[in-house]
This record gives sequence, C-alpha cells and structure tokens, in this order.
Amino acid sequence: MAQASPVIKLNPLDNVAVARVALAAGTVLPEFGITVAEAVPQGHKVALAGIAEGEPVRKYGQIIGFASTGIEPGRHVHTQNLAMRDVEQEHHFGVDAREPDYVPEAQRARFMGYRRASGKVGTRNYIAVISSVNCSATVSKAVADHFNRQGGLEGRRNIDGIVALTHGGGCAINTQTEGYQYLTRTIRGYAMNPNFGGVVMIGLGCETNQISLIKEMYGLQETPTFRTMNIQGVGGTRKTIDAASAVIREMLDEVDGAQRTSEPVSELTLALECGGSDGYSGISANPALGYASDLLVRHGGTAILSETPEIYGAEHLLTSRAASPEVARKLLERIEWWRDYAERNRAELNNNPSYGNKAGGLTTILEKSLGAVAKGGNSRLNAVYEYAEPVREKGFVFMDTPGYDPVAVTGQVAGGANMICFTTGRGSTSGFKPAPCIKLATNNAMYEHMSDDMDVNCGGIVTGGETIEESGRKIFDKIVSVASGERTLSEQYDYGNNEFVPWQVGAVM
Repeated sequence: MAQASPVIKLNPLDNVAVARVALAAGTVLPEFGITVAEAVPQGHKVALAGIAEGEPVRKYGQIIGFASTGIEPGRHVHTQNLAMRDVEQEHHFGVDAREPDYVPEAQRARFMGYRRASGKVGTRNYIAVISSVNCSATVSKAVADHFNRQGGLEGRRNIDGIVALTHGGGCAINTQTEGYQYLTRTIRGYAMNPNFGGVVMIGLGCETNQISLIKEMYGLQETPTFRTMNIQGVGGTRKTIDAASAVIREMLDEVDGAQRTSEPVSELTLALECGGSDGYSGISANPALGYASDLLVRHGGTAILSETPEIYGAEHLLTSRAASPEVARKLLERIEWWRDYAERNRAELNNNPSYGNKAGGLTTILEKSLGAVAKGGNSRLNAVYEYAEPVREKGFVFMDTPGYDPVAVTGQVAGGANMICFTTGRGSTSGFKPAPCIKLATNNAMYEHMSDDMDVNCGGIVTGGETIEESGRKIFDKIVSVASGERTLSEQYDYGNNEFVPWQVGAVM
C-alpha cells in the first residue's frame, strides 16, 4: 500500500491487514471502504472484510488460522477471535527450485578472515575451554577467567578472548540415544569451528560423555592447539586449573600469530535466526535478511535456516524449493519427528507463539512460521541436516533445531556457522561466542528504545522509507564488515558466555 496508508495489506488474497501504527476506533481506511471498529495496536491485524465463524483468515496469501467467531470488518483480529487448526498443505517438490544467479568469481565480495590449517576461514580468533560434562564447568570457567579477567591475555592483540563453553548435561544419559549424539556432535562441532584458534577440552573423568570416546568417534587428534584432560586424572580442581592454564599459555604465541587475510565471502556460513518476533518480523527484518541471504548465496556462501517448530505450517514453501525430492522428503521427515516428539511429551506444535510474540501481534504458529520462513529468501534448498551435523553443502540449507534461540544457534554454530544474523521485534539481546551476532530490528520504535543493542534497523520497510532490497543490501554489507572484525553491539557488551546450550533430548537417568 502507499506510504500514507496506516495499514499494510501483504497479498491480494488477504482478508486482514497489519497496522503500521496504533489504530484508534473510528480511523477510516478509505482504500478498503471500512472504518476501524475498535483500537488495534501497532503490528496487529485488522479485518478488511467480514469473516464468518469457521472461515479461514489469510495473511501473506496463506491461511494463518480460522475465525473462532464471526468477525466484522474493522475489528481487531487476534486471540479473541482467531483460532488454530491443522491445515493440510500441498507439497510440490522442487517446482520453485532455481539455480542461483551466481556473481562471477572475480566480482565476488571479500572479507578479512583467519585462514585455518583445515582450510576453513574464521571471522574471530578465540580459544575455547569446552566442558564435556557439567561437573567440569566450574574449572572451565575458572580457566577462562584467569585469562579474561586477570591479565592473562595482556599484549595479545589478535586473540578475541577465552570462551568457557559449559552446559548442564554430559552424564546420566544412554550413549545409544539421540541426546547423546546431539551432545557429542555439538562438542565436536565447536572444537572444529574456524572461529577458534585453539581448544582445551576438560572432563571430570567418570562421566558418560567420555572425551576419549568423542575423539575416537570423530577422529580428533591432539595437537599443540587441541588438548584434552580430566580433573580426576590431573588430580583435582586446583591442579586442573593450573594445568589447563599452562596448556593455553603454550598456545598463545601460535594463536596470537594468526593474521587476517583477504578471503572470498564464499567462506562465510551464516546462521539465520529470529527471536522475540512481532507482527512486523515477517514484513521487514525477516524478508530483508532473506534478501541478504540470497545475496550471500549468489556470492558462493552458505546460509542456514533452522527452528523446525517455527516453520511448521509453512514447510510447503521450502519443499517447493528443494533441490531434489530426497531433500524435500528429509524436511518432511523432520516435521513428522517433531509431531511425534511433541505428542510423546504431551505438548503441541501450535502452543507457539509466546506471550511476547502475541503482545507484538502474532496469533498462531502458522502466522509466525510464514514470517519466519522469509529469512531464507528465495534460494534453492540444497540440503537438510539434523541437529549439529557438519554443514557441507554450499548455498541455502536447513538444520533441524528447536525454536528456542540458544539451542537453535548452538546447533548452527556446531554445524560450522561463523556468522549470525538475528532478527527481533521485541528486543532480544543475546550473543553467541565464538560467532559474532548481528541484531536486526523489525520496527523503528523498538530500535530507538533499544538502540544500544540493535545493529541494523529494518523499520523503514514498515513506514515505507526503505525497500526490502535496500535493507537487505545494508544487512549484507554489515555481514561483510563484521566478518572482517567490526564488533557487534552484543560483542561490545560481552554477550555469548551463557548461550552455549546443547539440545537435551530424552531421559536423564
């Protein structure tokens, strides 16, 4: 609609529009021939036509739910009159899959990154202290604090810091379960992430999640910059802190000696994430990030969409872009896994959105999913991965994760993501070491209110002051700058020490 309109109709098939600003009762919408019947908060939906009880409500040209009672034109459409039902979507595998319009190699963007011996390229240069089990978390944190807070890195200008990656699991689990596989894959993935120049892995010694088994399963060999130890083997807390600190001191010269070099952006693997979504997420920041994601793919890079419960009901938009029927079927298999997972845990996939999502204007999981999928742009879907699997395909891919942000991003970073873009309408503030996290605001009001935490404002799309394409290019340029060393706001606040959250699945015995 024209910029002057106080509402946005996203598709000709829609029978609701989204309020650009808070609408007072009596506001006239002449382009639709209706008068707003009651107050409608900004980002929320207003009915453009009468909708009978049981009839579908459409946004983005798709069904987002059904009227639980008759809705008159001009009424606020939300939880009081819009209900969720299962919708059977038609799946047409690969009909929209297209080979990317690749930018010629000589013209592709470049960034300044750390080329590792593995051939991968990092955007940061951290040293990791990884706990195999919760019992070694205190020791791991003490080792990191020794360097980060007590001067142990003085003069080491090329080292971004020591990261203690601790978690609440590692024991009382069956080694044949999905949960054990997810945990070991996550630990292996972080140990191999190119944003780490060195890694020390610390266990207790008697836990189920044995470091020796992780090394054996994944073929990890000790090197001067990859070392492991157990507290019981070394001789207790103090001795292990001293031993691990000594090992890191031995690494410092080599890690600090790493230099940034000019690298193609095809070496970037970008995690696409959204949290604290609102009614504008699927209108502004998510499609703008989708445009940036498509640009990255055209330049030879990789973008990972995740959060399976938050594509539920919109998966048909991804299967239609699948590179092969096998890729489409694997995505649908993960959806079915989630149906079973929710049922056996007495939950429902449609218990989403959250309280904050609803306050921001989202009503059903269908509506939320349709907006969330927009982060993936329009590129062909080349692969589907299980949680924390190494991402080997270039281009646009999907990883099966929960919708819970820390767990989802942990899986993506374990898969190899060395950059993150995180859209938010309510104001999420987390960071995810070792990968820098760029925060994208969906609306002007939140951006201005939380400007110390938001890196890019996409609110101009809502007001009409900026196009999706313009905002997307701005995001792409920011990705390249941050990959080259520009610090994000979450990095300036030192976020990222508490967001390593491997997915715990199954019984804890």
